[in-house]
Amino acid sequence: MTRARRSMQELIGRRRRAGFVGRGGERAAFRQNLDFPPEDERHRFLFHVHGNAGVGKTFLVRELEQIARERGALTAYVDENVGSVPEAMAAISREFAAQGHELKRFDRALAAYRERRHEAEAVAAGLELEGPSAMTATAVRAGLAGLGLIPGAGPLVGAVDPAQLAQYADRLKRVLSARFTSQDDVQLVLSPEQVLTPKLLDELADVAAAVPWIVLFFDTYERIGPFVDAWLYEAMTSDRHGALPAHVVVVTAGQRPFDTARWAGFADFMTDMPLGPFTEAEARGLLADRGVVAEPVVAEVLRLTGGLPLLVSTLAEQRPADPDDIGDPSATAVERFLKWEPDPVRRGVALACALPRRLDADVFRAAVERPEDETEALYDWLRGLPFVGERGDRAQYHDVVRASMLRLQRRRSPRGWAQRQRRLAEEFGRWQEETAAGRPADELWADSQWRELRLEESYHLLCALPAREALPLLLGDLTGACAEGEAVARRWVRTLVEAGEDADSEAVRTWGRDLLGALEEGIFEALGLLLHRGGLDTPAQVLARVMRARELRRRSAYESAVAECEHAVAADADSWHAYYWRALVRVDLGDHELAVADLDRAEELSPDNARVLYARGEYRREQGLYDAALGDLDRAVALQPGYGGAWASRGVAQYALGRLDRALSDLDRALDIDPENVWALASRSRVRRARGEHDRQLADLDRALQLHPDSPWIACVRGDALRNAGRDEEALAEYDRALRINPDYASAHASRGASLANLGRHSEALTALERALELVPDYPWALDRHTEVFTVLNSPRRT
Repeated sequence: MTRARRSMQELIGRRRRAGFVGRGGERAAFRQNLDFPPEDERHRFLFHVHGNAGVGKTFLVRELEQIARERGALTAYVDENVGSVPEAMAAISREFAAQGHELKRFDRALAAYRERRHEAEAVAAGLELEGPSAMTATAVRAGLAGLGLIPGAGPLVGAVDPAQLAQYADRLKRVLSARFTSQDDVQLVLSPEQVLTPKLLDELADVAAAVPWIVLFFDTYERIGPFVDAWLYEAMTSDRHGALPAHVVVVTAGQRPFDTARWAGFADFMTDMPLGPFTEAEARGLLADRGVVAEPVVAEVLRLTGGLPLLVSTLAEQRPADPDDIGDPSATAVERFLKWEPDPVRRGVALACALPRRLDADVFRAAVERPEDETEALYDWLRGLPFVGERGDRAQYHDVVRASMLRLQRRRSPRGWAQRQRRLAEEFGRWQEETAAGRPADELWADSQWRELRLEESYHLLCALPAREALPLLLGDLTGACAEGEAVARRWVRTLVEAGEDADSEAVRTWGRDLLGALEEGIFEALGLLLHRGGLDTPAQVLARVMRARELRRRSAYESAVAECEHAVAADADSWHAYYWRALVRVDLGDHELAVADLDRAEELSPDNARVLYARGEYRREQGLYDAALGDLDRAVALQPGYGGAWASRGVAQYALGRLDRALSDLDRALDIDPENVWALASRSRVRRARGEHDRQLADLDRALQLHPDSPWIACVRGDALRNAGRDEEALAEYDRALRINPDYASAHASRGASLANLGRHSEALTALERALELVPDYPWALDRHTEVFTVLNSPRRT
């Protein structure tokens, strides 16, 4: 049956869809693009909509989405509700499923990723990243550089058990893979995009056969671009993850133009759509569509809004019919937004809800303080306002409108402003206490939910209190944020900036700007600024000092790190943190005795601290004080049975005392806790060799090499196992592999010399041993082998 032609009214209604007026050129360009097949040179694969806040980017994107659907396209809309590439892919899958196209294989992989990630996060929370080992900073630095320099060469070799160094370097890349036995699971957690993207593209290819177009929309690109942009570029311009169907069109929208450095070569395949304020004709058209046609009213709206689409739309929704409704032209934009809302309760709710940075039902109740039977309807009304958007499961005002409302309330009633801000701070503080109930204080900063509540409490305190009272609270917290890494610290500093703007506090604004500048250089510099100007209390000073020491260790500036710890001790002689961190640095400098003395003091101050006991047990083991070490390590595992590092260290100590069965049991326990503990695997291989279990010894080393294929130390240890089994040719291959990874690895040169000597290649052996001694002149084992080979070469029989 032939479909009846649409009526004029139907067509006009379609054009008015969702109240959309204007942007005719942009809509026409997008519509025309769907008329061109992908092979046509006029076809564009990418559209980028950009402009300042409030110009109507999201409205236009939603209109383009509707145009695409009218053409039979399968569409997906992604915005700042997502926080990562896997979440963006999940959003695409959900939207496709809602339109009848499920991506089942991808969804199964996504479910596996979420399960593994949850498990990894739980395990990672208990792992020791800065574990107490001599030259841990060297291992950390090597891990950051790609795990290619473990253990260190030169005078570092032989100072401590090199097996431990691989453990800590390995943690930097593998902490999230703890407990996983499958390398596929490890890759899924550590590089989810690399695993999930091919599955998504593969299913897109199947879906593309069933629909004329697939159009993907990425809105609020200024927020999601930092993690989506590189992924999107790679998916569209390379075949690394597979083929992207040619019938896919991508639309992005954000405040800034596209990154020309990355997308410059894509210019011929994309359309740039810069958006500015409405033209007068477009603004008048929108007002007329809402029935606002009286010229004095229209003129005043145009003057107040400057043509900014968001503001024009907000005022038009109120449909003022008389110029007197607009009132005094000098009144703020907020008064225009709410002028035509007759209900004083709703007007008050709209203003009150501008105070929180984000809203959910709980925050809404705290902000408005209305009877419970009214809150649900009021919250639904609020979320329907044109300047309130949905971001995840929360509502958030448009920045332009919120800023205007905050200024209005702050200027109209400073005391009322402070009172309402203080009430919100108290509520966030109460929720924070509920989250922290029954948990050790040391664990809280690692909890993202607790941090979020703490941050919002701090924001409202900065708005409620004079800067001289509020700033010390947040600046002290910032030391804890720095301990969690630069990303967390940056959120705290941005809150300072926002609070300074919203409360119109120059002192807070200045601190925010200065700290942002310091963070560009690094956490060390930001902490220095806090110590210099922040007026920190004693606990915050101690934490800032030890965190600066941590950063200096990563830079191998050990003497400076000790100085920071000295400042921490001077600030609070009863802080176990100060002595603990000074002990770690002193071991980096080779001073085990003073390190143990510091740990003795730390243990006095914090008697049942498994972290301190583990550190002291480690250092005593490295000094050969095995019985004393076992005393500390026994207590550590009793206090914290899931402490895999302590079990491994105890097993190594048992091995040194010749207690092979106990050593094997402890190392088995360590590997039950963390199957990918490379140090425990290598240590267990030694125990197996001592027990004559050579096949199992090599199996442990094979597993360690599989987990850490770029480790010269693992290759060298495996070579040693082969050499001790009389398989010197195979051993040489392992030593050569180690030296390809690190040509200055003294242990590999020395062991290679020993195998060459075993094969009767004494001249080559002497060369290898001499190279080891060039790197480490006081290398005892290499000196002994060198003497043996030199003696053979110069013996009378040889002569």
